[in-house]
Amino acid sequence: MPARIIETNTTPFSRVAVDPISLDIVENALRNARNEMDAVLFRTAMSPGIREQHDAFPMIANHEGKMVVGQFGSFLYGFIAGYGGTIEDGDIFITNDPYSCGGAVSHLNDWLLMMPIFHNGKLVSWAAMFGHMTDVGGKVPGSLPTDAKMIYEEGIIIPPTKIYRKAQLQDEILNIMLHNTRMPEWNKSDFFAIIAALRLAERRVRENIERFGADEYISAMWDMLDRNRAAMSAIIQMIIPEAKDGKKAYFEDWIDDDGMGNGPYKIACSLHREGEIAYFDFSASDPQSFSSINFLLNEEMFKMFFGAFTINLFDPQILFNDGFYDLVNVHIPEGCILKPKKPAALSCRTHMLGRIFDLMGGLLGQGAPDALNAAGFSDSPHFMYSGFDKDGEWYQLFQIGFGGVPGRPAGDGPDGHSMWPAFTNVPNEFLEAYFPLRIREYSTIPDSGGAGLHRGGNGIVIAYEMMEKGEVSIHDDRWLTYPWGVNGGQPGLRSTKCLVRTDGTEVNIPSKCDRIEVNPGDILYFNTWGGGGWGDPAARPAETVLADVKRGLVTEAGAKRYGVVISNGEVDQAATRTLRQEMSAKPKREGLFDRGFTSIEELKDRCKEETGFDAPRAPVFRKQFRMAAE
Repeated sequence: MPARIIETNTTPFSRVAVDPISLDIVENALRNARNEMDAVLFRTAMSPGIREQHDAFPMIANHEGKMVVGQFGSFLYGFIAGYGGTIEDGDIFITNDPYSCGGAVSHLNDWLLMMPIFHNGKLVSWAAMFGHMTDVGGKVPGSLPTDAKMIYEEGIIIPPTKIYRKAQLQDEILNIMLHNTRMPEWNKSDFFAIIAALRLAERRVRENIERFGADEYISAMWDMLDRNRAAMSAIIQMIIPEAKDGKKAYFEDWIDDDGMGNGPYKIACSLHREGEIAYFDFSASDPQSFSSINFLLNEEMFKMFFGAFTINLFDPQILFNDGFYDLVNVHIPEGCILKPKKPAALSCRTHMLGRIFDLMGGLLGQGAPDALNAAGFSDSPHFMYSGFDKDGEWYQLFQIGFGGVPGRPAGDGPDGHSMWPAFTNVPNEFLEAYFPLRIREYSTIPDSGGAGLHRGGNGIVIAYEMMEKGEVSIHDDRWLTYPWGVNGGQPGLRSTKCLVRTDGTEVNIPSKCDRIEVNPGDILYFNTWGGGGWGDPAARPAETVLADVKRGLVTEAGAKRYGVVISNGEVDQAATRTLRQEMSAKPKREGLFDRGFTSIEELKDRCKEETGFDAPRAPVFRKQFRMAAE
């Protein structure tokens, strides 16, 4: 049964004409309110994941729950459909359970808070925000176990709950939540920081209504949604061809392993257009995993991914919102790795989430090759370090790694960047001040970006020296497959992890692991992967390659991938002409994509020699069963 909205004013809204100036004022007021929500949160949260890296996503929606400003799409569809209680003025709701909100959040660390905004007895808007909590309980510090087989191993599960009822905090519920975490003070601070951000949005919405009127405010939001729909309709018809003779675009990619020795796992999608409607079908994806790499992909969230990807590529000035969702049809079969059945584990879902962006790039690029991006840093690798310090105090760090953005039609991919544009790095000084760590190196990895006319961005290396005995957990991927190049561009380099013990012993660390014991003086080299290259490397101007060498982004040996010979710090023009002539004489790789391998079987044959690890076993898929109804 859907939620019931309790309103004391039953007069329906009227859609009225809003002049362009007023529309722009409302739009920019809401944009600013969204930015103010971030500012309030980042200045009052305690955990470095939110305070420093900005792992939180705000949103302001209209009265129906459609996001008008935000980044991550609406969180409200699944909640409104699945919550059977009342929604009243003064209520604030919380959940972290992906299975209770249709995947609006995708793992238990994300605490989602949603606040209906009322004015004169009517629901006029929603404000919502979720943030990644450093810990929510479970079997390992950080609550992201790589070897979980059920979601119950990952931490406290909060169903959609009124945490504020008619403006009154439900202290007992909050205390239960905090009692189940290893970092209750951080979680409490982050919780109230999100509440403060929602209150700020509420004030700004009411200020708009007091200035323009309720009907005008509601109508302006509809106009913003309609404007987005019109723009997306044009983009969809421009870049997605209609299916002819049943032929559809198709693309597939992989998650390398599940942290338990099995893999790779395939995600695959077909795409076609009928009229102005784009159809995505994930039926060819693998079934769900028995490990924690499953990703409960909400269909509305995928529409958001698609919209954000295409708008930022083709017209970044368009206000991104939910107005275009009826133009996109998404089919994700139940029981596949993108729609697992409860109680499937979800704590390693970040890899599958990120790979969706590479998948979209490969799909959409087939209809517009000149606008095609290479594969990039499609992940948010996690580093976690925890234990008791010399004073007996518990410490716990959660940090997100950065890597290489892909080469693009417009130019090179940035080096050492987050998958999410709004994320920022945790300053080394902050880490060293608050955690028993020393950062011995933080630098780009030369040549890790794929060669191309437009170079893929480089990955980075962070060398963590441990100052206390503790445990390390790592979540990462692309240690087996490569971030592919396009239009003649080459793949980027893989990720690696190496732990150097105090006696000089080097230990090759897998990309997904928990409970790695470390001692004072041990150094972990956390190497992320680069982005794929775009276009023929030999077409890159030799002087640009030389500049890359001087900046430390490309080595002299790596310059030869571009057909450029560097001698005594300058381009050897004669040797460069000869090398490029030799390169041009070689057969060109067919197709748009260079994955760095011809088949998964061939890649597995090379695995031990190239990575030092045994090739993962082929996944075995068995029928999944549901738990008893709750």
